[in-house]
Amino acid sequence: MSDVVSEDADINRTMITVSIMLATVIQALDGTIANVALPHMQGSLSASQDQITWVLTSFIVATAIATPLTGWLCDRFGQKNIFLTAVAGFTLASVLCGLSMNLGEIVAARMLQGVFGAALVPLSQATLLDINPREKHGSAMAVWGMGVMIGPILGPTLGGWLTDAYNWRWVFFINVPIGAMAFYGIWRYIGKTGAPRKMKFDAFGFVTLSVAIGALQLLLDRGEQNDWFAATETWIEAIVLALAFIYFAVHTAMQPAGKSFFDYRLLKNANYVSGLLFIFIVGLVLFATRALTPTMLQSLMGYPAAIAGLVTAPSGIGTMLAMLIVGKLVGRVDLRLLLGAGFAITAFSLWQMTRYTLVLSQSDIIWPGVIQGLGLGLVFVPLSAATFATLSPEMRAEGTAIYSLMRNIGSSIGIALVQTLLVRNTQTMHAALTEKITIANPAALDALAAPQGAALLNNEITRQASMIAYVDDFWLMLILTLCVLPLLLLIRPAAKHEAPAVHAAHD
Repeated sequence: MSDVVSEDADINRTMITVSIMLATVIQALDGTIANVALPHMQGSLSASQDQITWVLTSFIVATAIATPLTGWLCDRFGQKNIFLTAVAGFTLASVLCGLSMNLGEIVAARMLQGVFGAALVPLSQATLLDINPREKHGSAMAVWGMGVMIGPILGPTLGGWLTDAYNWRWVFFINVPIGAMAFYGIWRYIGKTGAPRKMKFDAFGFVTLSVAIGALQLLLDRGEQNDWFAATETWIEAIVLALAFIYFAVHTAMQPAGKSFFDYRLLKNANYVSGLLFIFIVGLVLFATRALTPTMLQSLMGYPAAIAGLVTAPSGIGTMLAMLIVGKLVGRVDLRLLLGAGFAITAFSLWQMTRYTLVLSQSDIIWPGVIQGLGLGLVFVPLSAATFATLSPEMRAEGTAIYSLMRNIGSSIGIALVQTLLVRNTQTMHAALTEKITIANPAALDALAAPQGAALLNNEITRQASMIAYVDDFWLMLILTLCVLPLLLLIRPAAKHEAPAVHAAHD
């Protein structure tokens, strides 16, 4: 990395930040923006309900497989070149998605989106760390965190509006002008960030890790639909996952440092390893909780998709406010105190959610969401700063890629976990409540005597059982959040005498 900074470094830093955050936003958006458009795609592309889910699955799996490749590509071809290629490829793939005329075409285009988009989030994080001195890393991670979080928050609402106002193809076409601006800004304002190194490619390590990650994502994404291990597909995915990961781990351990696909020297950095553990838990707990509320509002309380999006969106306001505040506190306040406060606030919001019933006002939904957003913001920024505080600059590209991968895997596991428990607890509670319906219960007799009484009674029992199952999920997330607090002792504050990380030069 060059330590020469041009005279207009401050102007360039602003323009670089805007450019790379545009790239981050379109990638984060595409993880959720297509969800609400699936029914419209299904009819337009003549696909079954089972088939159309591959529009989501293909993107998730391709992103997960390609993410670990980011570090090697940057070492081999240069960080700026990879960033430009990723933005251009993602934008072109978005056009292909919008032009798709059948299921095969859109699944292939979504896979391309995932492959090219995988590098955008880790490279944006690495670049922000590079262009800012150590004392400004907290503020830089606040900006990065807002970009990462705005996608999942706005995605469903924006996707629903574009689909209703125009058609589902604009869910993808919206990326074109944003991608073009991001490409120009990166090309114009980011200078060389170090000479490419002729790194040998560890093909066996990449293939085994990719197969393991792909099998894990398929297992998590399709597990509930396949009734988990009652299906042969799930067993195949689990066996492939185990074998591929064992081969990868043994192969990596036998390679000299710097020669394997995964640089295991990263695991010798205690702060970095602690950060990976925490971002995995953040993905598992917080992102899974965010996935529960919209479905609860729509399925149990009759909220239209647009209104459900509006009442859950204020949680993003809480997140952004917290990130703006905590970005200025990083470096002045012990990171462990900030993280502890964030997890404690999150736990309080989850406790409020455990008190949910079928009779809720919109304020009952909005305020716990805002409080949870504050907690997430307090966690996300100091965690990112602490994770990379003692990591050398030349390892950042690979380090941020693995960091993003762990967050995505955590969220995939968390969402799969809460959805599975939701379905099974609903069935269990439905059976338990049905046992209470006997001829000795006058209210039950009156309901059964009415026209279609049995069907109406069964529907109400299902609603009550589902509500109890949602509350059980919130209790689980609360307990997991509280269990995280003692782990804060694993994080070591950056020593005062440590030299600040060298930041990159810019034209």
